[in-house]
Order: sequence, then C-alpha cells, then structure tokens
Amino acid sequence: MPTLLLVRHGRSTANTSGLLAGRTPGVALDEKGEAQAAALPVRLAAVPLAAAVRSPLLRCRQTLQPLAAARPELTVTEDERIAECDYGDWTNRKLSELLDEPLMAAVQQHPGSVAFPGGETMRGMQQRAVDAVREWNERVSDEYGPEAVYLMCSHGDIIKSVVADALGMHLDLFQRVSVEPGSVTAIRYTTLRPFLVRLGDTGRLDSLAPREPDAAASASQDQAGASTVPGEDGNAAVGGGA
Repeated sequence: MPTLLLVRHGRSTANTSGLLAGRTPGVALDEKGEAQAAALPVRLAAVPLAAAVRSPLLRCRQTLQPLAAARPELTVTEDERIAECDYGDWTNRKLSELLDEPLMAAVQQHPGSVAFPGGETMRGMQQRAVDAVREWNERVSDEYGPEAVYLMCSHGDIIKSVVADALGMHLDLFQRVSVEPGSVTAIRYTTLRPFLVRLGDTGRLDSLAPREPDAAASASQDQAGASTVPGEDGNAAVGGGA
C-alpha cells in the first residue's frame, strides 16, 4: 500500500483571528500561510507524487497552488470527504467564546460523543475521512504500485482523526495529537498495519522518497540481520527501527 502525506493547509486568517472557521467560504491564507504554501514544493522536491487530493475549501486550494504550478503533470483532485468538520452553529464563532459552552468539555475530553449543534458528529467526521483514505490507497496502489506516495491537503481535526485511526487510538484520545498549519504528516500503509512515519513535520521531506530496491533491501537489515524498517509485509521494525 502507498505512503500518504497529510498536509495541513497553511495558516489562515481565521487561525490568526481566533475564529472556528469550519466550512465558512472565502477563508484565505494569511501572509505566513502563503509563505508556507510557497515552501511546500521545495520541501517535497525529492518526493515523487502519484496524486494530490484536497479539501474543497479555499485555504487548501491556495496551499496546493504553488505545488501544482511547480508540477504541472500532477493532477489535483477535490474530495469533499476530507473537508473540514461541519461545526454547525459553532461555525465562525470566536474560540474564546466557545470555551464557555458546556459541549466544549466533551470536545476536549470525550470527542467520540460529540455532535455539533446543527452540524455533524466527530465520529462521522473521522469515518468519512478514513473511508476516503482507504479508497485512495487502493486507487493509487492499483495505478502506481505499492511504493507510490500521494498527498492529501486537509484540516487539523481531519488529519488528527486519520492519525488516530492509523495508531489504533480511540477517537477520545485524538486531542493528544498536534499538527500545525503548513505541517506534513506521513503514514505508510501496509497489508498488516499503518506506520506513522512523520507527525507535524515542518522541514524537508527528502527521506520520504521511495527507495531504490537495492537501497531499501540494504537499509532494512542491521548488523545482526534483523529488519529495521517497516516492510511491505507490514512487519514492524526490530530493535527500535532505523
């Protein structure tokens, strides 16, 4: 199965103004967010991408624009299943005001129980996002092979919920995961289990490029002959990993 790069959109005007933007249309990147988007092609320069998928919202489209310009051969597909959580009546409200809402305690401590008034449940949010990832894994693997790398540009809660699924964590624990705007999280899917390879990385990502077969075989063996990197069979690394 392929490697998925989960890109959180660059910093937005809602991030800096303390608003829960949700699906509010027209929320754009701020100056720092534009710089983060401009840096993405350089950070991913060594990584061949089989496909790119994004949330329909403006801030995700803007985040991938420099990458799409640098790689005109790369097709960018919109997928509503990785759109921001539908926060319903909470949408576009100040986060400082929402702290006084009784539901906020559940959002922080028991998100698996939360249904946003006029919106969706957090369980439903996670399910649609994970379904999208599973479908894209199959599509990319079938078309480009199991070593392929592809990218999804989405939102904080979506990415955290996909990470929780990959780690086998209950959704109630997903608030322990942190992914900053402009960061890249990498999950390597195998036949047995996913491996979280990067979490909230803000640097270069050269090491995520698929290895040449000879190099991969060499790197997967330590001096004692034990596997040190996740294999295609989904076996975990022995001895702490590479």
